Amino acid sequence: MSQNTTVPVNVGLVLDINGEVGKVALSCINMSLADFYNSNSHYKTRLILNTRDSKRDVVAAAAAALDLLKNVQVQAMLGPENSMQTNFIIQLGNKSQVPILSFSATSPSLTSIRSPYFFRGALNDSSQVGAITAIIKAFGWREAVPVYVDNQYGEELIPSLTDALQAIDTRVPYRSVISPLATDDQIEKELYKLLTIQTRVFILHMLPSLGSRIFQKANEIGLMNKGCVWIMTDGMTNLLRTLEPSVTDSMQGVIGVRPYVPKTKALENFRVRWKRKFLQENPSLFDAELNIFGLLAYDATSALAVAVEKAGITGFGFDKTNVSSNATDLEAFGISQNGPKLLQALSSIRFRGLTGDYIFVDGQLQSSAFEIINVNNGARGVGFWSPEKGLTQKLSSNSTTKSKLRPIIWPGDSTSDPKGWEIPTNEKKLRVGVPVKKGFSDFVKVTIDPKTQETSVVGYSIDVFKAVIEELPYAVAYDFVPYAQPDGTSSGSYNDLIYQVFLGEFDAVVGDTTIVFNRSNYVDFTLPYTESGVSMIVPIKDSKKRNAWVFLQPLTWDLWVTSGCFFIFIGFVVWVLEHRVNEDFRGPARHQVGTSFWFSFSTMVFSQRERVISNLARFVVIVWCFVVLILIQSYTASLTSLLTVDQLQPTITDVNLLIKRGDNVGYQKGSFVLGILKQLGFDERKLVVYNSHEECDELFQKGSANGGIAAAFDEIPYAKLLIGQHCSKYTMVEPTFKTAGFGFAFPLHSPLVHDVSKAILNVTEGDKMKEIEDAWFKKHSSCPDAGTVVSARSLGLNSFWGLFLIAGIAAILALIIFLAVFVHEHWNVLKNSESSLLSRIRIFLRIFVSRDLSAHTFKEKGGIQVHGMGPTEASPDSRYPASPSSYSQHADSHFLFYGEQGTPRTESAYKLTGTCMSCRVTVLCQLALHVINSHLLTAAARILRSAIHVAEDFDAD
Repeated sequence: MSQNTTVPVNVGLVLDINGEVGKVALSCINMSLADFYNSNSHYKTRLILNTRDSKRDVVAAAAAALDLLKNVQVQAMLGPENSMQTNFIIQLGNKSQVPILSFSATSPSLTSIRSPYFFRGALNDSSQVGAITAIIKAFGWREAVPVYVDNQYGEELIPSLTDALQAIDTRVPYRSVISPLATDDQIEKELYKLLTIQTRVFILHMLPSLGSRIFQKANEIGLMNKGCVWIMTDGMTNLLRTLEPSVTDSMQGVIGVRPYVPKTKALENFRVRWKRKFLQENPSLFDAELNIFGLLAYDATSALAVAVEKAGITGFGFDKTNVSSNATDLEAFGISQNGPKLLQALSSIRFRGLTGDYIFVDGQLQSSAFEIINVNNGARGVGFWSPEKGLTQKLSSNSTTKSKLRPIIWPGDSTSDPKGWEIPTNEKKLRVGVPVKKGFSDFVKVTIDPKTQETSVVGYSIDVFKAVIEELPYAVAYDFVPYAQPDGTSSGSYNDLIYQVFLGEFDAVVGDTTIVFNRSNYVDFTLPYTESGVSMIVPIKDSKKRNAWVFLQPLTWDLWVTSGCFFIFIGFVVWVLEHRVNEDFRGPARHQVGTSFWFSFSTMVFSQRERVISNLARFVVIVWCFVVLILIQSYTASLTSLLTVDQLQPTITDVNLLIKRGDNVGYQKGSFVLGILKQLGFDERKLVVYNSHEECDELFQKGSANGGIAAAFDEIPYAKLLIGQHCSKYTMVEPTFKTAGFGFAFPLHSPLVHDVSKAILNVTEGDKMKEIEDAWFKKHSSCPDAGTVVSARSLGLNSFWGLFLIAGIAAILALIIFLAVFVHEHWNVLKNSESSLLSRIRIFLRIFVSRDLSAHTFKEKGGIQVHGMGPTEASPDSRYPASPSSYSQHADSHFLFYGEQGTPRTESAYKLTGTCMSCRVTVLCQLALHVINSHLLTAAARILRSAIHVAEDFDAD
């Protein structure tokens, strides 16, 4: 029935039929055709396979393809098995317009041929580069060595791999290329080369036939021990199940990358059916396993069957109109008439196959994701990588960190992440070069025991290096090797020492080596562990000028003026608050003014004798005494500083002035500072060399005119050491020329640089660095701590305005309260409408300056007495005029008071005590207040007028 209703379409298949991969692929292709047409029995076309054996040879594969095109006139072709065979067949397909669909050719170079009739039904090798570099980046490995087969398959991945590694700042220090025909001895020799380099991250790209031998030899010589990292490309990972158990045992801990194939029921069902059918056809291959190439062959066959049906093929001949009669076999097969139709149909193909979504973009099968496996008694999945999500533990998660991978068992059964490098086996310890010099031995000091010839290396830089090595998460063995002649003298300059690392004589240089540009061309420096810069060192002199008016310098003029004004203001406030109730603040006007100022200014030495009675005055005085205490103490400290602390100033601050005057300047022997001085324009004849800080001090003492120096230029660590021992003689001044500071030197691209730099940061940010600095520098320093130096600057108002503000607010608040109370008590005087405004004000002011006889201070003692009124206090102090209470006799009986109608009254109730006119005035005023309080305003006014008449008759203040 099929022959009557369907159209057979010849397609070619070029495979290595005798190989296991070829047999698996052929079995999958046959099953694909059977499954496809069973599911699509209504299709009108049927693919007819025409199989040819490539015999693992490029020429045989080309001959097979040529035969299929010329003699069978196939409409499409599946295969061949590898990229080298496919390269030539693509050219044949392009010329004959016959689509070539490969399911196993993975070489990136096939893409560059750009033949529209070539469809790659397998993943490009370069598509896995992203997964490999993501693993390397996640673990922070800085170097990796590709190990690949020396043929087209191996070489064509390397350009894209190295570019991707460079993009993540991972260096490729070496490439290990191994011939596919290499003997075991040749393989072993190449692997021993890998042992001699530091890098322990290897990327293996080759097929299992050679890769299995590599792993077995690597395991034998120790390249599969703890600390090593092996990453396989999909060339071996895809065929991992086909390897012998002895091979997989030698691969424990290896990481592999392979295309991710989703686990589906259809796949598991197919796997079971395939195993049964394959064993029936190949009973001798009972241990064969279904691999990715078989699955891709299955999907490629399904895709071709769909495309043939869509193309609607009717004619199967080749157009040979342009073929000449004497054409060769390579020219005589003509052009397929169905080629363009099949090309269009394959380009638009889209379906869900056993390997996932099957889609061609520009003739290339698109990858979805890669699976990361770990060889540990079999293949164990530890994560995935996809272009969209990066490296993840699950395809549904998003992360790019190594922690998202499942735990990995590394070579040597290690669970700790390898650092990616090791000290080469031919050099068990690092040879660390150290400089040898006479001076500045606090940084590096090399001594040799004359008896035992043992070398001792100590110093600040040495202790820092030891502390840094201890901070590393792994052990590093090293030996210090002095850069010296047999007699103990230095073998050269610091530049020469650095260059020895470039030549391979030393693995590192530790000491007071400065990071400069020209040295970085030969070595890699770590981060600096000291301050950076070159500074000018100059002598200092005492610029302090002592004179008779130095006592005025502690305070600025505005603070002096403000303080004086506040003393006067506080004196006035205290007088206002005290003069009505305190006899100490009474008396003649001049006496009261003097007493007020005396009281205020005496608070400077807290010697005031006057009592303060009013609570408001006490509040003001307490606040003011606090202000005065702080002000006096600050003044004392500042004056002490001015009189005792040296005012040291540099003798010169301008480099150009040194050059203009032609002064000698010094620099340390062998230092790069010489180049800086020449660039600044110093005459070489004016440059003086010194070897130590003692010699530098001697040159300063001589002076420039006597062959010494006026200034020295050196790096900040050396300058600080010099100043620390002579802090009263020298100082650093601007300008400071920027440098990178002291650092440790390692060979170019050394993986130690990154780890040591991180350790330096850890040491410098902790307490360990301070301990080292104190041990080597503080013991030599004669300078006081910076915190103990007293500032000699004048104190300004900006430091005390807050105190003055508090005192001012307190005083003004007290005044406001006092005046409010006083006005309230004597409001009747001001609102008396019978007297003029001027009279009321005069009466109010006279009350203000008079005693407050109602105060408790005047009630406690007997004194002035008005019949009908209580006693008032006499003046307790003989310094002032006698108070009215001092008079005991009565006033003249003819002294008159006027009644409300203006008639004189001589009631004995108003007899006065005392004969003093001022006393009479006072008593009259007090009597007037008494009358006012009794609301007899008219009588009070008359009494006050009588007091005025008495005062006018009395020639007093």
